[in-house]
Amino acid sequence: MAYIYPAPGVENVEVTLTLSVAGKAGNLLVPALQDVTVNNANDVFTWTQLDAGSKLQIATTATNSLSMNIVLDQTAFFGNSAATTGSADKLGVFGLSSEKTLVGFSLYMGDTSAGDAGKTISGNAYVTGLAPTVSADAPVWVSPVTLTVTGDYTIA
Repeated sequence: MAYIYPAPGVENVEVTLTLSVAGKAGNLLVPALQDVTVNNANDVFTWTQLDAGSKLQIATTATNSLSMNIVLDQTAFFGNSAATTGSADKLGVFGLSSEKTLVGFSLYMGDTSAGDAGKTISGNAYVTGLAPTVSADAPVWVSPVTLTVTGDYTIA
């Protein structure tokens, strides 16, 4: 059995998220992920028939998204001013969200437990759901982030 597990601090056994903007050099490796959830929720069409005692259902299109919490890094969140104009690295997480930029994402799920490389989930999405917070009990800025996926996931 080859479990998929992140092992913090261990090379190639980790979870990494990279964002890119089509046609622009300068990818953004999102640092300080606290948790990641990959959502694939199929919609279901339900109907009843006079000749059936139970409802009938069929799966329809899926709603896909990635949700996570990150500890904010100033450059990754607000962008690198020296990077290529319009790139994910230049815009940062906040800029990608506020400018409603379609991003390509690549989520690497490292796993060398069986001597294999990890799998990558990728696709296109919009960055949404930012809500940075800070408190006396958590004195670093933390924010939820949602990648609302347009289309299907690609697994490699």
